[in-house]
Amino acid sequence: MKIKKVVLAYSGGLDTSVIVKWLQDTYDCEVVTFTADIGQGEEVSPARRKAKKAGVKQIYIEDLREEFVRDFVFPMFRANAVYEGEYLLGTSIARPLIAKRLVEIARETGADAISHGATGKGNDQVRFELGAYALMPQVKVIAPWREWDLLSREKLLDYADEHGIPVEYKKKKGEAPYSMDANLLHISYEGGVLEDPAFEPEESMWRLTVSPEKAPNRPQYVELEYRRGDIVAINGKKLTPAKVLATLNRLGGRHGIGRLDIVENRFVGMKSRGCYETPGGTIMLKGHRAIESITLDREVVALKDDLMPRYARMIYNGYWFSPERVLLQNLIDESQQPVNGTVRLKLYKGTVMVAGRESKRNSLFDTRVATFDDDRGAYDQKDAEGFIKLNALRLRIAARKKRPLGDK
Repeated sequence: MKIKKVVLAYSGGLDTSVIVKWLQDTYDCEVVTFTADIGQGEEVSPARRKAKKAGVKQIYIEDLREEFVRDFVFPMFRANAVYEGEYLLGTSIARPLIAKRLVEIARETGADAISHGATGKGNDQVRFELGAYALMPQVKVIAPWREWDLLSREKLLDYADEHGIPVEYKKKKGEAPYSMDANLLHISYEGGVLEDPAFEPEESMWRLTVSPEKAPNRPQYVELEYRRGDIVAINGKKLTPAKVLATLNRLGGRHGIGRLDIVENRFVGMKSRGCYETPGGTIMLKGHRAIESITLDREVVALKDDLMPRYARMIYNGYWFSPERVLLQNLIDESQQPVNGTVRLKLYKGTVMVAGRESKRNSLFDTRVATFDDDRGAYDQKDAEGFIKLNALRLRIAARKKRPLGDK
């Protein structure tokens, strides 16, 4: 297939700077660059200048922060999604948005293909491409890391020097080399010295959070207002989704909240060690579970908790645009209709503690029933006897038959 034009997910870093030239030479095609601002900050601003120097004529740089949080992060947090018990999916949830815009720009520009800088060992190649195929089945995907022989940073640097590609990738003496990925939800750190899972990362690695030991000695309280499961105000101030997350990042970072060091199971089959900073997301998860605790029925909470690991795997594995994820999302979103109210949290030295929760219209917490004082007949304690005996019936039958409880 002759490729005339390709849309590249472009950061302006070492990998994608080399990829622009490699695509031009290998496929003799025009390259369109797309840079998404999803909260990574300083990485975005030089992208236009770098792309122009590489001879790119069509350059897309878009601020997608509000769309990212509103349409991807918030729906994910309505599900309380956590992968393998710890990871808040900061990298995973950004990929479907980038894939969506890659496909849209390909249609706008009449491109034949899309391209990305994800390696053949990682999860991102799967996420980008599953998303693209779900939205544009006929799209051609070019993944240079699966085609070229530039399989190390040193070879990439040599290629850049050979072709006069300006890159800002220099190892400082004594500085640990990390592969980083940042967006408004988190920063991830992988590779280099972190490939040894026994190695404790230096304090200087962390960018968003102070160490809990150096966090303020006095706790800080924050009040979150929820509407249908989403945060709409912090400390009484109405905020947009992106500003909600940015504000919680600042608060959490100041108190050393949201650091994580894990070995996770990648979709492609290998184990990978990663370090993550997700200060705002850590606060969001705690707050959301707190408001759900008083507004959702017991069995609804149990059903959501049963489904959550599967939902989280869908996002981690790249199935955001799958029918099963959409189906689950509809169920989750319906469950959030009564999730309204406020949660008060205490931030202190790396921890988030619930200090109070209230929902004036939707709370299922009935003090008359739950009280240890005289409930004036709201709950008949004698009813518990029959309840217990019915639930014990199968246990009692087995005991009468002397059925062993374990192997003998």
